[in-house]
Amino acid sequence: MSDIWLQGPLTSAAYGWRLERRDGVTLGFTSHDRDVELDGLLYRASPGMVPSSITETSGLDTDGLDVRGAITADAIRADDLRAGRWDGATLSIFLFDWSDPGAGIRPLARGELGAISHSGDNFEAELKGPAAQLNRPVAPFTSPGCRAAFCDAAYGLSAARFTHRAKVAGVTGSVLTLMQPLPLSANVLAFGSLRWLDGANCGLTADILASDATTVQLASPPAFPVTANAKIELVEGCDRTLATCSSRFANAINFRGEPYLPGNDLLTRYPGAS
Repeated sequence: MSDIWLQGPLTSAAYGWRLERRDGVTLGFTSHDRDVELDGLLYRASPGMVPSSITETSGLDTDGLDVRGAITADAIRADDLRAGRWDGATLSIFLFDWSDPGAGIRPLARGELGAISHSGDNFEAELKGPAAQLNRPVAPFTSPGCRAAFCDAAYGLSAARFTHRAKVAGVTGSVLTLMQPLPLSANVLAFGSLRWLDGANCGLTADILASDATTVQLASPPAFPVTANAKIELVEGCDRTLATCSSRFANAINFRGEPYLPGNDLLTRYPGAS
């Protein structure tokens, strides 16, 4: 290694962890016994996240690290873990000189958080490194339904045409009542998604099962209490059938499915010999 601060009989190296959620919230932790500011981010002293808490595995099967640490009230909270705020977060692990943070860092690992579990005051997360990309299929599978995500590049339509803003008047279980009716037919939002724009649920998303002009039924109740006038963003959905793609969206040319391709049950469609 060329880093001067890593050479010599005595070093002042410390571990750093940089966690960035999908909503942009970024936290820093360090194994040093004091908080350290590095590149404009405050890395808080975290005795619960020490080198012995990170186990590196060899080979491509697991590909990465297991990161363990303590749940703290002002950083990684149990309710945020349950709500999925940390799912898919980016983690960078590195060494740095705590006596001279501007001297540069020595990167050790970088990846995306996979499965996250927590028990009591501790959490454990899997770090998926670049080799995890090798597990993805190189070609799409055939399917009778459309494989394109609604309004992605393959879909060919603008998401802005099918996005609506609303305010919540009240919540009963997983059903939201809207402040003002939406000019939409029944179940136009079914198979779509909802994103919270403010309040305790801000940034979280949810799947929509059914809807009408004044109510929206979610797949599960909101993770946190909802106050009146909470702002939401609603994106219409599609049942991924060719009929809907053609009649409702006039987008059959971009349908990503094979509804007429014979399936595995082809042989069972013919009567057997009597």
